[in-house]
Amino acid sequence: MMDIEDWVRRHGRIAHSSDLIRAGATTYGIRTAIASGPLMRVRRDWIALPDCDPELLLAARSGARLTCLTAAQRLGLWVAGDAATHLSLPAHASRHNIPTDAVAHWAVGPVAVSGPWLTEPLENVLVQVAECQPFESAVVVLDSALRLKKITAGHLERIATRSRRFRAARAAATAFSDSGIETIPRLRLARIGIALRQQVVIDDHPVDGIIGDRLILQIDGYGPHSSAEQRRRDLRQDARLTLMGYTVLRFDYAQIVGNWAYVESTILAAMAQGLHLAA
Repeated sequence: MMDIEDWVRRHGRIAHSSDLIRAGATTYGIRTAIASGPLMRVRRDWIALPDCDPELLLAARSGARLTCLTAAQRLGLWVAGDAATHLSLPAHASRHNIPTDAVAHWAVGPVAVSGPWLTEPLENVLVQVAECQPFESAVVVLDSALRLKKITAGHLERIATRSRRFRAARAAATAFSDSGIETIPRLRLARIGIALRQQVVIDDHPVDGIIGDRLILQIDGYGPHSSAEQRRRDLRQDARLTLMGYTVLRFDYAQIVGNWAYVESTILAAMAQGLHLAA
C-alpha cells in the first residue's frame, strides 16, 4: 500500500490530490492518512505536511500561485523591491482569500495555466514583475534571468504580450550583469546619455563596465560573505589597469543603492577631465 505521507514529504511537502491519485493513492487512502496525521488538507485538494514551505502553503490556502518578485526570488533571480508575498489569482477568486499583507495580481499572463501549480511559469513571472515593479527593478530581474540562463534572449523576445511595461523592460535587458548593482548604473547612466559597456575584456579579465575608451567602473561586491583573497584580486586588477593607462572608479553596493548622487557626480567629474577619452 502506498505510503502517502512519505510520498508528500519527498515531493515538496505539499501535493495536489490529483497528483497523489495518479501516483497510486486512493481517495479513501488520502482521507485515512489525513485522519491519522500529521498530513492536513488545505482548502479542498491540496495535502500538506505542517513543515511545508510557508509561501507555498499560503498560495494553496489562497487558491493562488506565487508570482512576481516572490516567484523570481525563489528562482534565484536578483530582485530589488518589497518583501510582500505576491500572489496571482484567477478572475473569479474571492478577494476575502487574499491576506492583508500580500500583493494580488489579477492579470492573466502570456502562458495560460490550468493545473495544480503553486508557482506561475517563468514567462508570466517576468511579465508580472514588469507590470508591478518600477522600470529599473523590472530590468534587474530580466537581466538576472538572462545572466543565469533561466531564459534565452530569443525566448524573451518571443514572449507575446500586450504589456508595454514588459516590452520596455525587455528592450533594456542584457545578459551582462552579474547582479542588480551592475544593472542599476547602466540604466541610470543611460538616462543621462552615457553609454556603459559591460563585461569588456581587458588584460584577459572582464571589467564590470567601461565608459568611452579609458574610464572603468568596477562594482565592489566585497562584504561579510566575500573573501579577503577576492578583495586582493580586485585590487591587483585595479593596479594593473591603472598601469595600463586606464582610470578605475570602484563603487560598492551602499554607494550605488544609497548614494547614487555621489556615484554620478564622481563619474561626471572624471568625464569632465577627459578621463574617458583615448590618450
